[in-house]
Amino acid sequence: MDSRKALDGRAAGIMLVLCVIWGLQQVVLKAAAADISPLMQIALRSGIAALLVGALMVWRKESPALADGSWRPGLLVGLFFGLEFLFVGEGLRFTSASHMVVFLYTAPIFVALGLHSKLPAERLSRLQWLGIAFAFTGIVVTFAGRNAPPGAADPANILWGDALALLAGIFWGATTIVVRLSQLSRAPATQTLFYQLAAGFVLLLPAAILLGQTSIELTTLSIGSLLFQSVIVSFASYLGWFWLLRRYLASRLGVFSFMTPLFGLGFGVWLLDEPLEASFLFGAIFVLIGVVMVSGSRRA
Repeated sequence: MDSRKALDGRAAGIMLVLCVIWGLQQVVLKAAAADISPLMQIALRSGIAALLVGALMVWRKESPALADGSWRPGLLVGLFFGLEFLFVGEGLRFTSASHMVVFLYTAPIFVALGLHSKLPAERLSRLQWLGIAFAFTGIVVTFAGRNAPPGAADPANILWGDALALLAGIFWGATTIVVRLSQLSRAPATQTLFYQLAAGFVLLLPAAILLGQTSIELTTLSIGSLLFQSVIVSFASYLGWFWLLRRYLASRLGVFSFMTPLFGLGFGVWLLDEPLEASFLFGAIFVLIGVVMVSGSRRA
């Protein structure tokens, strides 16, 4: 029997902190892009965080537990994790951090859809299906009404970046689904995270090399970004996320995740002076309403 439960006060508080961190990460990646490409930042942060998680596992005397077959879904989530952040890194070259964070955090929608037919506790109610319709309507609006502001990049490039951001959200959702439906749902959070970070580093570093994105200029901003991305985002916040996944219903965890795009939008406008197009803002509101309806509604 699935012992996972709906959100309580502790889970809500942790999710609030995670949303602030995740809303800021895209902005920090974009801010340091002139000194080190987002893709290279993500590759290096994955490698550094993998070493930190590995050291934590050794300190705790945790076994890799390869004998239980968890390495198979572990490789799969590692592949999905790598693809997610390949799309994030490439997408940030073409679109804004504000756009990236909104499309990336459509992931709870895809998690809810993927788990609907697999787990009784995760089946969608009529209200949640309506929320999915709202979210996809918002996506259509943001793509259909795209007009680049004066002096901005080619609208076609922005659209391409937004599409990559949406693909990243799909693969994040796929990662969560594999974790929930495999032995990894019972594995320590450190083990699941190590699989993803190690595989992400192995996939993303060669990708950065092949795409010619290896230039690194050591500045206060680039070093600060790597430290923030490695220690706070990829190590601490992801451990917190997987700890939550083992104890709470996956679709319910999204009840607070809708705040991440709000924080991301705010940080992007405030710190990067990014513009907000009317069509994007209108569509983003629909997406966020949909995510809230899917994640926050209990089964009818």
